[in-house]
Amino acid sequence: MQASPRTLFILKMTLMVIVMVLLFVLDTVTSYEVAAAVFYAVVILTAARMLGRRALIGLAAVSIAMTGLSLAFTPHGNLQSGLINMGISMAAIITTTYLILKMEAARAAAQAAQAQLLRLARIQSLEGLTTSIAHEVNQPLAAIVTSGHACQRWLAQDPPNLDKARLALDRILSDAGRASQIIARVHSLARGQPPQRGEFPFNEAILEVLALSGAEMARQGIELSTELAPGLPAAFADRVQIQQVTGNLVLNAIEAMAGVAEPERRLHISTELRAHEIVLSVQDSGPGVAAGVQEHLFDAFWTTKKDGIGVGLSISRTIIEANGGRIWAEPGLGRGAVFRFSIPPTSQEQRP
Repeated sequence: MQASPRTLFILKMTLMVIVMVLLFVLDTVTSYEVAAAVFYAVVILTAARMLGRRALIGLAAVSIAMTGLSLAFTPHGNLQSGLINMGISMAAIITTTYLILKMEAARAAAQAAQAQLLRLARIQSLEGLTTSIAHEVNQPLAAIVTSGHACQRWLAQDPPNLDKARLALDRILSDAGRASQIIARVHSLARGQPPQRGEFPFNEAILEVLALSGAEMARQGIELSTELAPGLPAAFADRVQIQQVTGNLVLNAIEAMAGVAEPERRLHISTELRAHEIVLSVQDSGPGVAAGVQEHLFDAFWTTKKDGIGVGLSISRTIIEANGGRIWAEPGLGRGAVFRFSIPPTSQEQRP
């Protein structure tokens, strides 16, 4: 039985406390000339991935305080050497903490810049979906006009047929809501909001992305099939970012099948729960990934497309990894390629 993330975190923190206590004891019982306190920097470096900015600064402050107390309690040795070693240890602790904080800040800035670059890089592909989106919005709008004319006719009768008119109004409200949902989905996918990890139904989010590209797939003669696992636990990630990655993979699959005869254009989308991860698979019937290409697929600025700039898959990997998941590609069964990514489900500890 696999331990929960909270249990693993508690175990790691307990081990870290034990190590710090052992370092304190070792630094105290040995002479001034032994600088065991310098190893607090190793503890801080190890804890960097588990702790946030404030907690890491707090850990550094505790390490510095323990270094000073150890000097005060050390019973023997050359005091001058002890003061020098204490200064070296404190400098190592402060320097390590500072460098870790700077690296984390730089990584966050790089991820934000990459996300912005992804939005810019996908503008050309989104332009190709304009017809699809307009078609989807026009469908409920046309239905609203038809129902409105019908309502006018029912009300113009003598006496007015209020039951039929009420049904027409109900259809108008339903179609207006459908149009509003389509616009809201496009808006949420297009806007560049900062990452907001939270709980959301994974299959529902995937269906929203497919709804945006459904008409485009129909226009290109692509047969879409889905196999969404029922009963999936809620996902814990940034919903909009996960939809952006999904949209990128779907668009790549559509483009990959451009040179395939229409009857052979098939796209299969599936979800599953695999080893405590929610996994999405996007499988196309295109030419597949050539030998020697797969290892470069997620490299920045590397592409096989004539007009591509090679950032879509690279930034998709950055987004997925920032949300606690992973992304990879596999050869398709028979032909085509399969792109998969995984994200963590909502655990009991993450729920409010």
